[in-house]
Amino acid sequence: MSQIPFVPDAVVTTTPTYVLGISAYYHDSAACLLRDGEIVAAASEERFTRKKGDADFPRGAVDYCLGTAGITTHDLAYVGFYDKPLLKFERILETYLGLAPRGFRSFLKAGPLWIKEKLYTARDLRAQLGTASEPYEGELLFSEHHESHAASAFFPSPFDEAAILTVDGVGEWATSTIGFGRGNDFEILSELRWPDSLGLLYSAFTYYTGFKVNSGEYKVMGLAPYGRPTFVKLIYDHLVDLRDDGSFTLNQAYFDYLGGLTMTSRAFDDIFGGPPRVAETALTQREMDLARSVQDVCEEIMMRMARTAHKVTGSTNLVLAGGVALNCVANGRLLREGPFHNIWIQPAAGDAGGALGVAQLIYYRNTRARRVVTPGRDAMKGAYLGPSYTPDEIESFLKVQGCIYRRLNRDELMECISDVLAEEKIVGWMNGRMEFGPRALGARSILGDPRSPRMQAQMNLKIKFREGFRPFAPSVLRERVQDYFEMEVDSPYMLLVAPVKKERQIPMSAAQQQELWGIELLNVARSDIPAVTHVDYSARVQTVTRDTNPDYYDLIAAFERKTGSAVLVNTSFNVRGEPIVCTPEDAYRCFMRTQIDVLVLGTFVLEKVAQPQWQEAEEWQKEFQLD
Repeated sequence: MSQIPFVPDAVVTTTPTYVLGISAYYHDSAACLLRDGEIVAAASEERFTRKKGDADFPRGAVDYCLGTAGITTHDLAYVGFYDKPLLKFERILETYLGLAPRGFRSFLKAGPLWIKEKLYTARDLRAQLGTASEPYEGELLFSEHHESHAASAFFPSPFDEAAILTVDGVGEWATSTIGFGRGNDFEILSELRWPDSLGLLYSAFTYYTGFKVNSGEYKVMGLAPYGRPTFVKLIYDHLVDLRDDGSFTLNQAYFDYLGGLTMTSRAFDDIFGGPPRVAETALTQREMDLARSVQDVCEEIMMRMARTAHKVTGSTNLVLAGGVALNCVANGRLLREGPFHNIWIQPAAGDAGGALGVAQLIYYRNTRARRVVTPGRDAMKGAYLGPSYTPDEIESFLKVQGCIYRRLNRDELMECISDVLAEEKIVGWMNGRMEFGPRALGARSILGDPRSPRMQAQMNLKIKFREGFRPFAPSVLRERVQDYFEMEVDSPYMLLVAPVKKERQIPMSAAQQQELWGIELLNVARSDIPAVTHVDYSARVQTVTRDTNPDYYDLIAAFERKTGSAVLVNTSFNVRGEPIVCTPEDAYRCFMRTQIDVLVLGTFVLEKVAQPQWQEAEEWQKEFQLD
């Protein structure tokens, strides 16, 4: 497998240099295309196949990226893959050999798959990118997993130089890295290695509290404010030997991910009071306290890692990637209490973002092109890098479907939908290019009135069909963010949590504090924007500017003129277990399956009560695996 080399001199070309980055075969496969270093398109495969976390070769995403640029694989200067399968197999094989015979059952499950498929990644990629008779013969390069994460964090960031922190489950051997970037390159300075992993520690508690590993971690984060940190000491005493620099050792006697088929062992059960919670059963105070405890430990480790990154690099800027970088509560604490003046987080921080990272790594290291940085503005284009649909395409679908709709001009649309939202109706909003990354940012969103005390429960139970404890995020006009939240910085990607302003909070009464705990707190209004205020008076904030998403900005502005609120509830346009909608067909289907009141597709408006009766098998929810 070819390495990504350093090239000493810039290569001058007269034609565009296209680089395609790919992540695949583990989870969250994706593709990203660059043209002369600029991000042209990026998307996750799940959005096209409608299979959550799809790990297969990203055929739909690759075709979309190439089609957006109007090119074929023959026009690509390079194709990059986001990790090195041979190194990963080396780690897996060494782990099993070191545990033998204890890991034999796990090896029997994983080994044949590796030998049959993943060791031949290069051959498979060439076959997938070529034709039935002719495989792709162009440059195919591989980067290490955490190099791809680091590249995705540094190169699109608004900083000429920055400390780099990547944290996830595991790549090949590394589980966390600290690096330093300057200009058009970076260097990894240190790493934490398998099996000591903050991502896997958090995933172990995800598993133990009854949620799905690699997708339910954000539920643990959302559940944490309902609990108490009663297990923190137990975690430090038995599970984690944490050092001042943020490095740590996990006591593997309490885990089973090395050679078993589960995340935790019987010893874990013994110290935490019983077996793991069975998925979909009632949550108890134990799960809430476990969530709070591991969240507190996660934040402390991240703080120590960040302080070390600051110490060894001397930079006042920090960039983050890797799945743990999606922990927006920890990110908010880093911003408030950490040593860095500026923080930027890759919006597609998980494995999907590795496609973007490897593409940029290849481009800058092979062309030695000068990286142009605009202070205060990143290169992600608001993460609006996915497909969009023309009015003609949307209307053609609506006519075939037999929908009843109105087509409005832009001003009429803003007035109409702001009125609908002010009436506490729920709106499905599909507008412009789809977001890249796990967050809906006003292109594929479900919107509501944050002032409504009923909105959170209604959206969770009747629209999203998900657990009632889960919070919703606010979208706020950037210039008004300090009127609502204790935040002074941009947060365009919904990756920072901040407290709601004190003057907006509604303190709990003495009786409520004594009588209520856990999920009971959900029904207590915490502020004058209760639908987006979590039980600890925090909110996961998205700041919106006109230059990145003018339609969404103007909708919020119209809502403010009518109601005085410069905030909307924003949650992803999907139901539980379903990928975020991509096409007009996806959006219409979700609209008709749920109690969304109004659907907006571009400038087309559909009211639920006016639509033809929706006919579908009653068990449609079985179409999606619960996450």
